[in-house]
Amino acid sequence: MQITFQTVHFTADQKLKDYIEDKLQKVVKFYPKILQSTVFLKLENSGQVKDKVVEIKMNVPGSTLVATNSDKTFEASFDDAVEIIKRQLKKHNEKAQAVR
Repeated sequence: MQITFQTVHFTADQKLKDYIEDKLQKVVKFYPKILQSTVFLKLENSGQVKDKVVEIKMNVPGSTLVATNSDKTFEASFDDAVEIIKRQLKKHNEKAQAVR
């Protein structure tokens, strides 16, 4: 699986990128045919406490799955977005199994 990072309004450090890559590699067990993942990391300066936004776009055969979440830290925001992606992958896998 290819992982691409897009950062908006800041530069992500290697520790954050390694954390995200490690978590995304574990998602493959839910659906092994993931083609590509793009992770958008955004820093919104709107004066809110939850200003760290993570958006994950995952390309699987026949579909694109998207999850977005915001929280106080990028790690917490990413963890919640990954849980959303896991649910979507499980549902996509069940639909694929039902078609066969």
